[in-house]
Amino acid sequence: MGKEKGGFLTPKAIANRIKSKGLQKLRWFCQMCQKQCRDENGFKCHLMSEAHQRQLLLFADNPDKYIDTYSQEFEDMFLELLRRRFGTKRVGANIVYQEYIADKEHTHMNATQWETLTEFIKWLGREGKAMVDQTEKGWFIQYIDRDPEAIRKQEAAQRKEKMDLDDEEKAARFIQKQIERVSGQAKDTSVQYTELQRESDAEKVTFSLGAAPSTAAPKITTGPSGLSLAVKRKGPAVEDDGKMKRPATSSSKTKQAKQKISVLEEIMQVEEAKKEMKNRKDFWLHTNIVVKIITKKLGEKYYKKKAVVKMVEQLYVAIVKMVDGGDKLRVDQAHLETVIPAIGKRVLVVNGAYRGSEAVLTAVDEKHFCCSIKIETVSTR
Repeated sequence: MGKEKGGFLTPKAIANRIKSKGLQKLRWFCQMCQKQCRDENGFKCHLMSEAHQRQLLLFADNPDKYIDTYSQEFEDMFLELLRRRFGTKRVGANIVYQEYIADKEHTHMNATQWETLTEFIKWLGREGKAMVDQTEKGWFIQYIDRDPEAIRKQEAAQRKEKMDLDDEEKAARFIQKQIERVSGQAKDTSVQYTELQRESDAEKVTFSLGAAPSTAAPKITTGPSGLSLAVKRKGPAVEDDGKMKRPATSSSKTKQAKQKISVLEEIMQVEEAKKEMKNRKDFWLHTNIVVKIITKKLGEKYYKKKAVVKMVEQLYVAIVKMVDGGDKLRVDQAHLETVIPAIGKRVLVVNGAYRGSEAVLTAVDEKHFCCSIKIETVSTR
C-alpha cells in the first residue's frame, strides 16, 4: 500500500520539520558528519552507521589536521561575534558563548582542542587576542581591536587630546601672568588705613579734611567734647562752605584705568576661548529639541518637516518623532538642522562654549544669519 499523497502536510511531517529547525542538545551532534540527532537512541544508531565509520577512518589518518581546523573555525567565529556584537566592551564570557551556540551551524567546542570554555578564554588571554579577567561572577572578556584603521583613529585622538592639554596649559600660564601683573599694579596704588579708637561709646568722632594737600600722617587730637581727627592727605580739596571741589583729571590715571580694564577683558576673552575649545564638538544632537529634516531621501512626506529628538544613538544618529503624524524615524545628524523658535521662547545651546545651557531668544538677525540669546541656566558639563 503506497503512502498518502498529503504525507508532506500531515501533522507528523510538520512536527518533524519544526524539530529539525530548532537547536538540539550538543552532546547528540557529530561534528565529522555534520549530523544532529534528536535523542540518545538516534545518536547511537548514527555511531553504528556506515557513513560515520568512513568519516572515522578519515579522521584516524590525520587527527591533528581536523582538530586544528575545527579549533581555528571556532576561534574565528567566536572572536567575530565578540567584535560585531560587543565591540571593545567588557562582557561576560558565558554571555558571548550562549549567543555563539544559538546558531545551529556553529562549530562545537567538543570538536576543538579546548575541553571547556574556561580553557579557551585563558588561551585567548595568553595569546594576546583579548583581555580576560576573573571575578566572583565568572570570566570576563574584552576584544582587542587590532584593525589598522582603528589604531590610526585612536592615535589621532590621542594626539588631539595632547594638543588640547598643551593649549590649556599655555592658556593657564598666560592667565596666571595677567593675574600677577594686575596684583602688582594693585599693590603700588594701595592705601594704608589706620584704626580709630575711642575711650567710651559716648564720645563722638568727627572728621575734618584739610584743604591743602600734604603727605603728613593723620593727626589725632582730643578735646572736651569728644575726639577730633584731622586727616591731611592728597585728595579733593574742600571749600569753606563745605562743598567739594572736582579734582583735576590726570592722563596717567585714565591710562592706568584703561589698562586695567583691557587686562580684565583680555582674561575674560581667554576664558571664553578656552571654554569654546573645550565644548566645541562635531556632534550636536540633544534629546527633546526640535529639528527639521533637510534630506529628500526619506521621501517628500518628511522633507522640510519638523520633528522632536527622542533618543540619540552613538552621538551622531537620532531617533526622531514627527510633529505631524507621530511617525518615528532614525536619521543621521547630517540630514537634520535646528529650528529657531519665536523671540522670547526658550532655546538650548547645542554646541560651543555654553553647550547644554538653557537660554531665551532675544533677537534674530536674518541678514547676518545670527541671533542673540540670554543665558539663564549654565550647563555644568
